[in-house]
Amino acid sequence: MDLKLTHFRNGVRKADFQWIKRLGPGGNFLFPGKCFNLWVKFYAMRKVSDILKRKGSGVTTVTPDTTVIAALQIMAEQNIGSLVIMENDTFLGIMTERDYSRKVILMGRHSSDTPVKEIMTTDFPAVKQADSVEACMQLMSDKHIRYLPVIENGKLAGIISINDVVTETISTQQETISHLHSYIQS
Repeated sequence: MDLKLTHFRNGVRKADFQWIKRLGPGGNFLFPGKCFNLWVKFYAMRKVSDILKRKGSGVTTVTPDTTVIAALQIMAEQNIGSLVIMENDTFLGIMTERDYSRKVILMGRHSSDTPVKEIMTTDFPAVKQADSVEACMQLMSDKHIRYLPVIENGKLAGIISINDVVTETISTQQETISHLHSYIQS
């Protein structure tokens, strides 16, 4: 018997799946050889917490009075594109390579006597670990930003970048392809 399902909970997109078969007296749904509930769990949107589990929640921080040149040296040593600015365990903002190029070089300032607090970006929308990767991607696109602070209980839990979001999306797609290959070959 074919079913037409138009909505799932847990953030799974609306879609028409007319080839899901209902099997057995218990009404268990099977999809690609697996239980339907497993299918829903697998395809439920990935969360920010999944990114932090994969990459870790550690961030490199500096204080607001750190000079821009010192911050750039740290970024170069660690091969990273941003630093978190914190004071007394409070998230204040993020300094990026873009901030440096636009707010120091183009403004004729000197990186040796400019503190990061004068050029850091502070108006980031915060996300939570339970937020979906898709929502973060949309937020980054809408706001034209590359980084999002992850705040839990008023504390910084980590930073995610557009690269992290893209990597998680690619990983999800690769898993989908692998599952479909397994299904086709079974």
